[in-house]
Amino acid sequence: MRDDEQGNKSNRSSPAKRIEISRRRLLGSTSLLAASVITSTALPRTASAATDTVLPRPEPPFSGKIERTVKGSVSDFPKGVEAPAGAPNVLLILTDDVGFGATSTFGGPIQTPNFQRLADNGLRYNSYHTTALCSPTRAALITGRNHHSVASGVITEFATGYPGYNSLVPKSAGSVGAVLRENGYNTSWFGKMHNVPDWMSSQAGPFDLWPNGLGFEYFYGFIGGDSDQWHPALYENTTPIEPYLGDPAYILDRDLADKAIAWMRMQHALAPNKPWLLYYATGTAHAPHHAPKDWIAKYKGQFDQGWDRLREKTLARQIKLGVVPPNTKLTARPEQIPAWDSLSADQKRLYARMMEVYAGALSHADYNIGRLLDAVEQSGQMDNTLVVFMMGDNGASAEGSLQGTTNEVATAANGVTESLPFLLSMIDELGGPLTYNHYPVGWAHAMDTPMQWTKQIASHFGGTRNGMVISWPARIKDKGGLRTQFCHVIDIVPTIYEAAKVTPPDIMDGVKQKPLDGVSLVYTFDSGTTPTQHTAQYFEMLGNRAIYKDGWMASTTPLRLPWVTSGYEPNPDDFKWELYNISEDFSQSNDLAAKSPAKLKELQDAFDAEARKYNVYPLDSSFASRVDPAIRPSLTRGRSEFAYFPGMIRIPEGSAPDFKNKSWTIAAEVAIPQGGANGVLATIGGRFGGWALLAMDGKPVFAYALSNQPDHKFKVASDQSLPAGNHILRVKFEYEGGGIGKGGIATLLVDEKQVAQGRIPQTLPCRFSLDETFDVGQDTGTPVLEVYADKMPFRFTGTLKRFVVVLEPQKLSDDEQRRLHEQLAKAMTAVH
Repeated sequence: MRDDEQGNKSNRSSPAKRIEISRRRLLGSTSLLAASVITSTALPRTASAATDTVLPRPEPPFSGKIERTVKGSVSDFPKGVEAPAGAPNVLLILTDDVGFGATSTFGGPIQTPNFQRLADNGLRYNSYHTTALCSPTRAALITGRNHHSVASGVITEFATGYPGYNSLVPKSAGSVGAVLRENGYNTSWFGKMHNVPDWMSSQAGPFDLWPNGLGFEYFYGFIGGDSDQWHPALYENTTPIEPYLGDPAYILDRDLADKAIAWMRMQHALAPNKPWLLYYATGTAHAPHHAPKDWIAKYKGQFDQGWDRLREKTLARQIKLGVVPPNTKLTARPEQIPAWDSLSADQKRLYARMMEVYAGALSHADYNIGRLLDAVEQSGQMDNTLVVFMMGDNGASAEGSLQGTTNEVATAANGVTESLPFLLSMIDELGGPLTYNHYPVGWAHAMDTPMQWTKQIASHFGGTRNGMVISWPARIKDKGGLRTQFCHVIDIVPTIYEAAKVTPPDIMDGVKQKPLDGVSLVYTFDSGTTPTQHTAQYFEMLGNRAIYKDGWMASTTPLRLPWVTSGYEPNPDDFKWELYNISEDFSQSNDLAAKSPAKLKELQDAFDAEARKYNVYPLDSSFASRVDPAIRPSLTRGRSEFAYFPGMIRIPEGSAPDFKNKSWTIAAEVAIPQGGANGVLATIGGRFGGWALLAMDGKPVFAYALSNQPDHKFKVASDQSLPAGNHILRVKFEYEGGGIGKGGIATLLVDEKQVAQGRIPQTLPCRFSLDETFDVGQDTGTPVLEVYADKMPFRFTGTLKRFVVVLEPQKLSDDEQRRLHEQLAKAMTAVH
């Protein structure tokens, strides 16, 4: 058999057979070594590098000598895997929901001196693109594959049962963490992780799609779309932690930087010659927009000019900086977004403050990223550290409604309205722990200057173009240079592999790997005029789609506004197509579809080819219908009775009993000591929506919060203290029915004797919280009632023996189910 035939046969054999062939090569089989030499000649690799195509590497043979006793024997320790000589450290930085026109580094109004410092010491990329939503961008980033190719064609909570959309990142797309770990790197992940399927996000696992299961040796962050910066639901690896307890000044961005610095310093101190990968993904500037007051104060009055004037000034600065071509046009503001001059004085004052808070939050995140950069410099490692700083995982978020909100969970998830007087009453609390705030749509559009549209819209650059900076002092000599080559998030992993001299594996953990879809950007490091090597790229999200090819872009016209999430689910075939010459039209301002139908048809055919290749089909522009939990696996479906015990905390809402839109009963079996007991017996949600059963001043209380508004807090409380001894506390909630989010009667019983009763006039139809959880025996996160805020986590001081939940069937009509799905879809999109 010829050597090439042997190679072809090897490629067709099973993963186990290919691993054995690689093992035999390493052991020195003469014929296979010959084949290896031929392979090495055909593909310029070293002979040892040929084994890099299978990870983990086969165990090396024992090269010592073994006699019957130690005398005469020769020991030989297996040599550990070492990174290629000169391999750089890799620091990946990703912020959240930041548009192209937000930062000062790209002409925006928000000061980001540390983003700028990397740009001054490296390269700015003005044609870098994401996928338009969180989960898909992040899956593409860590794998180097297109988002549909790694089952992430949409956010995880919208997963459907098709290969491109099921949210199960396949083992055939090994992550950069796993590959670098197997090539001698230490690996870590700090901050946001939103690629864990909804039904796998609890302590029951499985954990193979958590960061640790994806090759990141250490994880410190949160699972989900967003997080309260003041009271985050964090994990250290897979263990829930509450680091904010006892620290009144706690804020997540500072904590992430502290932990990342400590991890980096430890690696360098213990193994200074071993490179590391540190992935740093902030929750900022996704809602809630949280920041210390002094950082918000830095922007006082700077947005009084409004979003229309700000867009004009931003474009002027972008042209002056050279980050957009001088002929770039400012795209029109959608007519559905009000002109700033049409607003009342109170609206202007409120909305300007909301933007000050957003700006303060992003600047504060940049400051803490700067602390991490300082630590790398102080350790002497910056010169050989490849830093890739991606400012945003999609465009700015237009999901805060036209007037903004103090409570994203209530307005986005549950349709609770906030009056202008209430919003004005909270103006000084915006950005603080009493709010879960988001700015109005007008500011999101302004943060994407000069492009059209916003986050969610994959067809236009307002949803997909983000500023990016790459710094690597040892390699990049054109300090402060600008790169205009078209690039995409899938290009980051190939760039890392080329920089680190790492061969992407053909087989990992016994699974044949999909080829990388991206193009390494190392070719851009030396020249800004080298032609673009990423010559074609498709985009698709929620039916909005586009394709870039050789300087042209075909884009569908959005049929649903990104801030309108109910009532309309268009047919994918109803989308009109637009055409842009991107090489001459940076902002997609001049639609050439009518003038160049042949070019449009060429690009439409190209999109079809890419869609078939990367699992984009079937196209689905639906919204609410995708969010139906019944179409995905579930830990709770079909169960009506649940039993819990003290210390069972941080159970995600999707893995907890569903108390919404139905009747239910909860019961706690307790022992009260002499002198009484206080604390939380069970709770779900918190300050911004939820309920709690607790004892206050020795008396049982059931509390329900529709939102953070004072008139949305309800209590059913006994006026009698619980005597010492064993008791059963029970709440029976009788849902009134007649639709979703209706009221009901809550009856509080002690040993089956009614001690209090009250009506909850309105209940939460969709979600109690976007980040808080179901807890037994204490309350993590925020309190349902402010009266016990200073006692958090307010552990029950008696003995809680057991807590039981019994749910009655949900009785909703088809129309009511549809409306419920619309509300849930709105909530899930808002948190990505």
